[in-house]
Amino acid sequence: MAQLIYSKGTQVRNDEYMTPKGAWEDIQMYIPGDKLIWEAFYGDGTSGQYLRELGFDVIHEDVDFYSRIPSADEICVSNPPFSGTQKILQRLVDIDMPFILILPSSKINTQYFRNIFANRSEPIQLIVPKKRISFRCLTETGTYEQSKSGAWFDCFYYCWKMDLPSDIMWL
Repeated sequence: MAQLIYSKGTQVRNDEYMTPKGAWEDIQMYIPGDKLIWEAFYGDGTSGQYLRELGFDVIHEDVDFYSRIPSADEICVSNPPFSGTQKILQRLVDIDMPFILILPSSKINTQYFRNIFANRSEPIQLIVPKKRISFRCLTETGTYEQSKSGAWFDCFYYCWKMDLPSDIMWL
């Protein structure tokens, strides 16, 4: 998801929305404590730190998502760059990696999403937040600041191979 930052009449495209700790706290009961968590997208480094603070064993390194080979005991828990969703989802399915990803709710309506998941034996499951996530966003000064209100778009936690109690979980 590209954010537009306005600075003196110019627009700068940005795909960096940092996950607040509360977004992980809200779903910590659905993240398996016996798995190694791969927070695959480094951002400013805080997301992995937050997951560790919640008691999870986390791999969170500034490495290329497409070249790292995860182990069989890992699951991906992340807030990926929204502009790369199709390739990211396809890679996770190709390497058969269970995941929980924060993505805009509109992604489920795309043709590529349907092509990737429509005929799979493991369904996509959704965790629906109580309210919009208040991401920390990159400002024109190059720093991240918490938005004063939730994002202007709705997000779900998209889950695959997570064996949740229901296909739609409402927080």
